[in-house]
This record gives sequence, C-alpha cells and structure tokens, in this order.
Amino acid sequence: MTPIRTRVAPSPTGDPHVGTAYVALFNYCLAKQNGGQFILRIEDTDQARSTKASENAILDALRWLGIEWDEGPDIGGGSGPYRQSERKALYQQYAELLLEQGHAFRCFLTDTELNDLRQKHREAGGIGACDSPHAELSEEEISAFLKQERPYVVRLRVPREGECKFQDMLRGTIQIPWNQVDMQILLKSDGMPTYHLANVIDDHLMKITHVIRGEEWLPSAPKHQLLYKYFGWDMPELCHLPLLRNPDQSKLSKRKNPTSILFYRDQGYLPEALLNYLGRMGWSMPDQREQFTLAEMVEAFDIDRVSLGGPIFDLQKLTWLNGQWLQKSLSDSDYTERLMNWMCSRGFFESVLPHLKSRVDVFSDAGQWLAPLWSRDVTLSADALRAVGLDQDTLTSVLQYLIWRLESLGSWSRETIEPEVRWVCDVLDLKLRDVMPVIFLALSGSRQSMSAFDLAALLGPDRTRVRLRSALELSGGVSKKALKRLEKGYQDAVTTSF
Repeated sequence: MTPIRTRVAPSPTGDPHVGTAYVALFNYCLAKQNGGQFILRIEDTDQARSTKASENAILDALRWLGIEWDEGPDIGGGSGPYRQSERKALYQQYAELLLEQGHAFRCFLTDTELNDLRQKHREAGGIGACDSPHAELSEEEISAFLKQERPYVVRLRVPREGECKFQDMLRGTIQIPWNQVDMQILLKSDGMPTYHLANVIDDHLMKITHVIRGEEWLPSAPKHQLLYKYFGWDMPELCHLPLLRNPDQSKLSKRKNPTSILFYRDQGYLPEALLNYLGRMGWSMPDQREQFTLAEMVEAFDIDRVSLGGPIFDLQKLTWLNGQWLQKSLSDSDYTERLMNWMCSRGFFESVLPHLKSRVDVFSDAGQWLAPLWSRDVTLSADALRAVGLDQDTLTSVLQYLIWRLESLGSWSRETIEPEVRWVCDVLDLKLRDVMPVIFLALSGSRQSMSAFDLAALLGPDRTRVRLRSALELSGGVSKKALKRLEKGYQDAVTTSF
C-alpha cells in the first residue's frame, strides 16, 4: 500500500493565517492517523510580496501550535527543494513540454488588450470563460512576436465542450462545464509559475497522495485535472474543506476577525487551545467532547466526520475554550511557567526597553506603560472619544480610513505606519495633532502613552486593527449608507494619490 503523504503549502506574503493552521491540522491528522508523512512546502512564486520574515513567522507559528512536519525547507527531505522559488528551472522545463505537446500556448496579449477583450466579452453578454485569441496563433505569427521580443505568458489549453468530472472525498462527484474554465496562466512573463502549474508538478514529484485544501480551490480542480492528464500522472485524492467563517457567515477575514496566529499567541492564548478549537471547525470527536489534545485528535481522526456546513470561527467561543484549558488542564507549576513566559519573555522586554528607559523612574512605574501591551482590551468610553474635539462624521472617517489603510500594509513597523497615518490626515484635511489623540485613546485607552506609532508597532497589525474597530463601534459605528459614502471617498483619495 502506498504510504499517505499530505502537505500544506502556505505563501509567505504576510502574517501566518489561522486558515493555514486549519488546513495544516487536517492534513497532519490524516497523514499521522495512517502512519504517513506530512510535508511543508513554501509557495513563494509571488516574488514581489514574499519575504523571508513571513516564511520564518509561518514556521514558528506552526511549531508553536505543535504541528511538526517530516520534510520541509528548514529540515530538508528526499523531495526538495521545498521552496518554489528554488524550483523555477523545473517549472520552465515542464511548461516547455506542454507547449511542445500542444497542451499550452503562448499568449502575447498586453494587459490593456486583455482588459479590452474581457470588457467586450461582458458587453456581449458572454457566459463562461473569456478565451484568448492567441490560442489559435499560427507558427508564423508566434515567430514574429518572438522576434519582436514581445513578452508573453504560457496559458493552459482547455476543452470547450462537455464537462469535467472529479471526485472529492467529502462531496462525491463534482461536475463543472469546461466552457466555464478559463485558460489559466501557467507561466508568468517573468518565468515564474503560477500556483496551478507549480502545485501540480510539486505534488507529483513529492509523491503527495491526498490534497486537503479550502473549498475556494474547487473551481481550480478542473485545471489541475487537465494538467495531470496532460503530463500522464495520477491525480491525488482531493478534499475541499469548508471555509472558516465569521459569526455573520461571511468568509473569515482580517476585516472582521483577527486572522493571524501571532495575534492569538501574543494575546496569551494557549497553543493547545487554539489547535483544539481549529480541530472543532467542521469536525468532532466520536464522543462529542469539546476539549481534546492533538494526539487524541490524530487517534480518533476520520475525514468522513468532517461536516460541509461552514464552521464559525467565534472569538468568544475560542476564549471560553482557552479558559477551560487554563482552569482544568494546567498544573500550578505549568500555569506559572506559561504565564511568566508570556508576560516576562526577554524578547518582549528588549522590544519595549527603549520606550521605558526615558519614562520610568522606578520599576513600579513600568506597569502603566506596559498595561496596553498586556491587556486583551483597553478601557475606553464614548465620552473620551468625543472629548478629542472631532465631530462625529470626522471621527468616523478617521477611524475607518485608518483601518482600511492599515489593512493593506505589507510590512508592519513604526516607519511604515506613520506615513499611513499622515496620508489619512492629508486626505481628510486634518492636522496630525488632531488625529493622534484618537489613536492614543483607541490603542491605549488613555491620552498618556508611549508614541502611538511605537505602540501600534509593538501591538502588531491584528491587535491594532481590533482596537481601532472597537473604537469605531464605540463612536457609534457606520451605517451601510455611510459606509458606501466612505468607501467612495476613500477610493477617490487612493486614486488621486497615485
């Protein structure tokens, strides 16, 4: 019997996401329950956004949770390298094979030409995928474009009649008409592969037998099936997990819920509790108990017990479960050690030391400066917010614009946060001194704190955004009508600033 091999393949383009941990957990359990291997692969084909810091954060976060891998970029293995950026030549080789066999084609359309084509397709009432006319270029036309050194991408050739049928471990037979499947880019003009080409090649060469991923990848399955067919390879068994959702049933996103694993670590959640909670997302123990360890989940794991109903990621429920772990599962000595490690880590104090030394005369004064960093929430009143002197509309605009601006921030530091705050001031025609008290209050609950920029940097993106959102709700929130107005104003400001 072929040993089961599963994988998780995160992109290092931001903080480690709880969705990554959710998918990793189910892949890990399936592999270990069957005596197989679990592989970690870094999908860093997005060179513009991928960073080494993000990769390290992903590895640290998964290890903090207790999820270990048998092969990966940091420990090696027989199927390496485990970073896609180090496998570029391999992808180009297979792309050339597809071109030679007629299963792919060079598309020389510019971005403008492609956008015009899609616009005409929509205006004509086109249904399904919008095909590139370059799928039918003659050899002479291709040669002429190549002689001009015109940039091109490599696209997948997709049939236009009939239906694609594939099996899903949870959903049974799935059928998708081929005319709804776009001719996917496989190789970008810079020679880097897209997810679709790279993941198929890597899964085959790494002998992955089962692919467990989120249901957002269901529409991509026909493209992957085609690639396996064109290469003459067996496709792994597919399993598409239901997406994690907010309590309002919307897709889990940082706009409504903290999504970074680092947020939960820094807030003092136990890794066992977070992993336990993720294990309950669409799955349950045979005896229906709510609290269980990773080892217990592995022992009892059965993929058929996964429910297709959208699992709700409820922060209040997670907090309750974490409390159960703290109260019932830790000895006094373990509790003390964990608490001390969280509150008094050397790394934490080294990060705050520059801000304390100029403000503290005796150590007992340090508490007031550290309180906003240790607290899960801050005490803030609507009266305090109103006292900053901004009218309701302006206050709402400041907070909402700050949230949106900081949501799109890739690198999180004092040096990257300050320009975004100044941008909000500029577009709203406000002075920095008018806006800073709002940020001080939202982040610390007080007008007296260390620099708001420094505090935001220390809190991290998720905790900063959570506190800004809390302040926005406390100020009266934003109606749907007002939100539309704010979105238009914000987008106009973004467009104008470029």
